[in-house]
Amino acid sequence: MKNQTFKSDISKAEFPESEKVSCKLISKPVFLLIRDEHPQISQNDHIALSELNSYRQKYILSYLSKGSGELNNLESIVQQSLNDDESIVSKLNDEINTYTFGQRIADKVATFGGSWTFIILFGVIILLWIGSNTFLLNNHGFDPYPFILLNLVLSCLAALQAPIIMMSQNRQEDKDRERARNDYMVNLKSELEIRMLHEKIDHLMLHQQQELIEVQKVQMDMMSDILRQLKN
Repeated sequence: MKNQTFKSDISKAEFPESEKVSCKLISKPVFLLIRDEHPQISQNDHIALSELNSYRQKYILSYLSKGSGELNNLESIVQQSLNDDESIVSKLNDEINTYTFGQRIADKVATFGGSWTFIILFGVIILLWIGSNTFLLNNHGFDPYPFILLNLVLSCLAALQAPIIMMSQNRQEDKDRERARNDYMVNLKSELEIRMLHEKIDHLMLHQQQELIEVQKVQMDMMSDILRQLKN
């Protein structure tokens, strides 16, 4: 007796009747994959079991490659977020370099006035001033004791140095406030990015769980077909 055969509606090839599968019994994601390649197929058509298994394998492979692509997209999002945060931080450094001439002078005066070099140099000058007027010129020099001219010079120096240092301190406070504002912007952006990443990961996990269920259904269908063939 001649074995009965049927013709597949997608490949038009002859297959044994035992491999005949109705498209109504194919899971929806696999059927959509078949229809992408064969738009003319419908639910009333039939294909061979070997053809169905090949499309099931394609579906599983496409799912795995798609999942890998989604993970790469998340890595790209994280990298872009890091680049954006770096640009925010570097903004402060760009603003720091835009000093006026007076601000640079104030910074140098404040730096020099608060160093041991200034203290030692100023002490040596005072000692030379007092020693030259007291010992070398026998207290008959240009500023004899009680050193009125020296007191005047020190008062003028203090009167000029104090506001210059205050200018530098005020600008330093402005810079600290700007740094604090930028730190707040970075922290806020990081918090928003973390929230967005949590939402993306939750969405990805939910999406993967749904697709994983579909993959498991496809695998169960394949196992059922194999068991049915073994029984026959």
